[in-house]
Amino acid sequence: MQFKDYLYSRPDIELFTSDFEQLMDAFAKAEKAQDQLDFLQKINNLRNSFLTMYNLAFIRHSINSKDEFYERENQFFDENSPKYDEQNSRFYQLLLESPFRKIIEQKFGQQFFNLAQMSLQTFSKEIMEDLVQENRLSTEYMKIKALAQLEVNGKTYNLSNITALEEDPDRDLRKKAADAKWAFYADHQVEMEKIYDDLVAVRTQIARKLGFENYTELGYLRMNRSDYNQQMVAAFREAVQKYIVPIANQLYDKQKKRLGQKELKYYDLAFKFPSGNPQPTGSPDEIVEATAKMYKELSNETDDFFQFMTDRNLLDVVAKDGKSTGGYCTFIPNYGSPFIFSNFNGTSGDIVVMTHEAGHAFQVFSSRHTPLPEYQWPTYESAEIHSMSMEFFTFPWMDLFFEDADKFKYAHLIAAITFIPYGVAVDEFQHIVYNQPELSPKERNQAWLALQKKYLPHFDHAGNSFLEQGGFWQRQSHIFRSPFYYIDYALAQICAFQFWQRDQENHDAAWKDYVRLCQAGGSLSFLGLVDLAGLESPFDETVIRRIATHVDAYLSEIDDSGY
Repeated sequence: MQFKDYLYSRPDIELFTSDFEQLMDAFAKAEKAQDQLDFLQKINNLRNSFLTMYNLAFIRHSINSKDEFYERENQFFDENSPKYDEQNSRFYQLLLESPFRKIIEQKFGQQFFNLAQMSLQTFSKEIMEDLVQENRLSTEYMKIKALAQLEVNGKTYNLSNITALEEDPDRDLRKKAADAKWAFYADHQVEMEKIYDDLVAVRTQIARKLGFENYTELGYLRMNRSDYNQQMVAAFREAVQKYIVPIANQLYDKQKKRLGQKELKYYDLAFKFPSGNPQPTGSPDEIVEATAKMYKELSNETDDFFQFMTDRNLLDVVAKDGKSTGGYCTFIPNYGSPFIFSNFNGTSGDIVVMTHEAGHAFQVFSSRHTPLPEYQWPTYESAEIHSMSMEFFTFPWMDLFFEDADKFKYAHLIAAITFIPYGVAVDEFQHIVYNQPELSPKERNQAWLALQKKYLPHFDHAGNSFLEQGGFWQRQSHIFRSPFYYIDYALAQICAFQFWQRDQENHDAAWKDYVRLCQAGGSLSFLGLVDLAGLESPFDETVIRRIATHVDAYLSEIDDSGY
């Protein structure tokens, strides 16, 4: 069956609620463990059906935000998802009180109960309307970006395909493209800052209604962080500043010398080589065909996975008018189907996002038969290990996409290590915001500027007034939609670098551990999955130092004079 034929029908919330309540009543009254397990499976089936419809509506709305039908369906889920959360919360309470808890735990593991316990701390009936408001505001921000129209030299671009101009060898054109993008954000600055101000206010209100001092602690629980805390994350950021920021600064200095520029301006950062950035060859369809060849050769597991994806047309990769920005992978439970969404724009980012989202998709494909919705995905930082590591595992096949694959791999390694300081800057920004929710928009922008100096000292605003005011952070969708979801990328990148190093030393062993990690889904906590994969904790400062030293030494041996 093709994705276009996957049947969508709006859930009847009253019927869903009634069915859920009847099943929970039967679950609570079960006198035998097996009876309770049988009702648990029926509850899981009901939850999967709701999530199937939610994800179908979400995907189709993000593909075309102008589609009026899915605009209404997306609004329906914004308004009614809290009712799903309410029923789920009641189910978790019954689960934790089950007289057969030990038997259920033996079957499904401790993580199921950890997730249930954390979820209970994040919900009450009192916050239902606040959750609806939070959903509405997040959607409003994304729609503004999806409908962006940027004019450069008489042509119209969106926020996805203008990226190609920002990497153009013509410096004047790069500046025009960057200025058009930042002018869009400047034009919508008041609107976006108001949306974010309202989001901070409603999230703070939710937290206080639930008994928290501010949103930060609640945000960690929402992210299902059970085995690390704010202090460990703060220590991680300090280690990044100590060991990785100096390496990033050196790499930007090398880029400046390669380009023959006295200074790197904001419109130079995306342009890496005087000969031009590596660009993929072939049309989007040819890139997908090459990806299929790559995964056929990588392993039997990836061959089966990608054939499943292409046979059912479970990819939408081309940028187009009205399409949401960015890339993602989601899962449609009742069809056992991952879905990959991206915005190809003719840059090397097309290949990065394809392998990144394919890493997510391969993981959920590998664990799609789990009986628990909670275990289809791991927690976010664990999930990013799959995606970022897949980017490295596919290095040997980059000649299928680039005329100079070595140049791409060099650029990608640079991007991976220099990303980490940005990742921790975004994380620290969110801690500042939610620990001080009374800050004004201007004060938040000033906080961002201070973090730029701390983690991204190479950034030169070059007179751009919007950037000089500290508005750069407003481009980052995660800050609006998924608070505290960003340190996850930095933590996962340290883990992915370990897989990259191990893959060079012993591919078969590294790949076996990676597949085991993917098959485990969300059955363990973050550090439990790290251990399962034979990796070392990214919270260990010695690990960060060793990875930074290894990457620095590796990149230093590469002669970039010909690039």
